Amino acid sequence: MADPLPPIPRSRGDDDWSRPAMEARLDVWEKAAGERPKHVQGEPVPLASTRGKIENLVGFAQVPLGIAGPLRLDSSQGRREVYVPMATTEGALVASHSRGMRLLAEGGHVRARVLGEGLTQNPMLVYADAEQAQKAAELALLRSDELAAIVKRTTSHGALVALRPEAIGRRLILNLVFRTGDAIGINMAARAADLVSQELATRTNALERYVHGQDVEKRANARAFVEGRGRRAVADVTIPRAALESIARTTPEKMVACLRSYHVGFAQLGTQNWLVQAANGLAAVFLACGQDVAYITESATGFLDFDVTPGGDLYASVHLPSLLVGTVGGGSGQGTAAECLDLMGVRGPGGANLFAEILAATVLAGDVSLMAAFTAHEFIAAHEMLGRNRPTGR
Repeated sequence: MADPLPPIPRSRGDDDWSRPAMEARLDVWEKAAGERPKHVQGEPVPLASTRGKIENLVGFAQVPLGIAGPLRLDSSQGRREVYVPMATTEGALVASHSRGMRLLAEGGHVRARVLGEGLTQNPMLVYADAEQAQKAAELALLRSDELAAIVKRTTSHGALVALRPEAIGRRLILNLVFRTGDAIGINMAARAADLVSQELATRTNALERYVHGQDVEKRANARAFVEGRGRRAVADVTIPRAALESIARTTPEKMVACLRSYHVGFAQLGTQNWLVQAANGLAAVFLACGQDVAYITESATGFLDFDVTPGGDLYASVHLPSLLVGTVGGGSGQGTAAECLDLMGVRGPGGANLFAEILAATVLAGDVSLMAAFTAHEFIAAHEMLGRNRPTGR
């Protein structure tokens, strides 16, 4: 592992938003990434580079960008430390995640892994009756290799890796699972799903065909919650009791009790988001790293789990079944997004799983910190000090 990253420099009071304070943090960015981020500092990208990403271009939105960390990570690619870039206008959010990363570091390196990957599409075919739908489902299974070959002819980066036909009355849902490499791959998968469903519809005399028949795209849904969509990731760590008491002024028992009560509320809500502030952290990193922010609706679902260990420490974990992220394609390849991905060492081929693992650990850090603030009754005070109401910085 490389040399440990230094703590993020801070200045007292309003000086923390000054040019010298920002330059000090850019110095540690340069240490981590190997170069200073010119676009983060204001250098524009060529206007022509926005083609395919925006229409009726008038300029660029400005959102403040901060860094949290260092995050000490035990990843599928080995142990490392990273700063995590976060773009947000919510005061206290970056500070909360930084505090959470400090708490995780007290337990060593937070372990994060991608457990599986696969982007699903669910086209729907409609038949005259249930018998025809059932026969079409049987044919789809028999011809699955042929349908996979159709996909292979359309892309060199993706593949159809699973096909699960489900007859619902006279309608047939084709649950298609694609490997998409290091891209989110939605355009590739949608085109492939269109071709596969068209082929099956032709062979089985379907009356109607809808490429987004069971439309899971950019909505929280029970199917993705159970089966996963995109990348399925976990992160866990054991935080010493002494660290919780000294840094966060709480105890493992209080954290577990609070989450248990939250679970009652979550159950009544019928939500797929049994986390605490996953949407906050993910949206901030998505925005910084050129991801499709609308996928927050799917990505910010999963479970947070706390337990008191036999030694009296806090075991903490998150399970995120539907992380939809990419390190190639889309908005990831240029400007501030590329610089932010480079800061974490994940841009380009081979980076998407590591990016997902960093995100899982970041979500865990944010949830641990926020739950600690709730149990110590410090949440309101933190927002009064750092938030938009009265941002004094003191």
